[in-house]
Amino acid sequence: MQLGGGAKILAGVKYVYLIFFFALLSGMFYPIITHSSGYSVIEGILILFVGLAGALSIYKAGTSNKLQKVYLITGFAILAIALLLVYALIGKL
Repeated sequence: MQLGGGAKILAGVKYVYLIFFFALLSGMFYPIITHSSGYSVIEGILILFVGLAGALSIYKAGTSNKLQKVYLITGFAILAIALLLVYALIGKL
């Protein structure tokens, strides 16, 4: 099934919205106000995407009949990795 022109644009807008929303959650304006480095914002965005991947895997565990255990284990493992990345980012690991 091929996407039409409007569906491709909508799919692209969806990912741009996610990146912008994650940037706001990561504190996008803090480096601008304090004139500091923005690397922590980029790391925060990547950690949020890792967490999103884990959450999507857990969602798939709820909707799948065949691979439910695999999705559940994978989802919790990815969420644990995201949590470890957060602790590593703040220096408490």
